[in-house]
Amino acid sequence: MRQVVFNQKGGVGKSTITCNLAAIGAQQGLRTLVVDLDAQANSTRYLLGAQADDELPGVAEFFDQTLKFTLRDQGIEAFVTASPFENLDVMPASPRLDELHGKLESRYKIYKLRDALAALGTQYDRVWIDTPPALNFYTRSALIAAQGCLIPFDCDDFSRRALYGLMEAVQEIQADHNPDLAVTGIVVNQFQPRANLPQRLVQELIDEGLPVLQPYLGASVKIKESHERNLPMVHLDARHRLTQDYLALHAALQPVPAAKGKRGR
Repeated sequence: MRQVVFNQKGGVGKSTITCNLAAIGAQQGLRTLVVDLDAQANSTRYLLGAQADDELPGVAEFFDQTLKFTLRDQGIEAFVTASPFENLDVMPASPRLDELHGKLESRYKIYKLRDALAALGTQYDRVWIDTPPALNFYTRSALIAAQGCLIPFDCDDFSRRALYGLMEAVQEIQADHNPDLAVTGIVVNQFQPRANLPQRLVQELIDEGLPVLQPYLGASVKIKESHERNLPMVHLDARHRLTQDYLALHAALQPVPAAKGKRGR
């Protein structure tokens, strides 16, 4: 399963959600890859720590390769780095992504990521794709490559207004490029249950029939410590309330096993 985490609004928790869900799956034994398409490289830093300062081959080098004629391209595995966490690998981002954007868009390399991830076959059980806060070449590449799309929502009126255009963008990609793409759901982030505004905004989304996922992710300063120490919540504090939110959300996202048919007598 390949999931993209996408919102055109910045600061809604895309990287935090991507890395924490990926870390939980990896801890539970799922072979997991995080692809960081954001030039800010927040997911890369979160999962690799000081190792992110090294000149690691990653997404930029992968896309740069597609712009050059070579007799034999390196497979996507050459651009993947093992994280300190078992079962969890990262395809790092770098500021070079901004430099390459115009060339990639003009040369129409929009399907290269999809093809490369498909070539991995069964090497990974889960692929999580973090995206920049814009509907640009990299985000479109991710939506074309993915099977599901998670949309973070930070209980803000601006985020709510952006949701409708965002859903339309996903539907357009689905219609024109990727019929297998579906909106997995809206992830409510930084939820404060005692505040009136978050409760009202989320309820309005539900009343409109939008796919709001349960549970909601609570607000906590602990997540800042998690970022600073480069430890996803499940490794920083497994018993914390926010960790439990993430664990429950991860469980809710798992495919439901097909029911076995009853054997006739």
